[in-house]
Amino acid sequence: MNAALARLTQLITPPSEPRATDWDAVQEQLGVTLPTDYKELIHTYGGSNWDDYLYLLEPGCPNDNYDLIEWEDQQTEALEGLWEFEKKPGQLADTGSRVIPWATTDNGECLYWLAKPGQNPDQWTVMVNEARGDRWEHYPMTCTDFLLAALTGDVHSDVLSSRFPLTTHEYRQLTAV
Repeated sequence: MNAALARLTQLITPPSEPRATDWDAVQEQLGVTLPTDYKELIHTYGGSNWDDYLYLLEPGCPNDNYDLIEWEDQQTEALEGLWEFEKKPGQLADTGSRVIPWATTDNGECLYWLAKPGQNPDQWTVMVNEARGDRWEHYPMTCTDFLLAALTGDVHSDVLSSRFPLTTHEYRQLTAV
């Protein structure tokens, strides 16, 4: 267990039953290897809602609305269309660079990994996009580091809601609806 996940489990008790995921099948379907910390985060917490705001996407999530694979398909298509009219973030200037969603919010903001060609997935960093605009933020940290830092107030975003995080944290694992 990585250090950020260990701290997160002290902050918010995970469910007693870890989630099982066929990572080989997921990664084949996505065409990329996913970061180790994300796999550990999903194993520990599963698709989940944090502080009644942030939704952690899970491949094969019991709540279809938060399935990582579906989100990746939808966001890739939506962003390709959007970037025909809006400026693409400078971090994506390198040929083959892309963003892959790993979380979303109640307001529609999306949290992505910045994936660059030839880069080890464990080195992917976080990008946050506002819901209805072209503002992007970049955080040079893993998704688990970002989630922990956001929940503890060590990261401040101008894109995410000012009401996040809550003073008393809330956590809910997503289930079928």
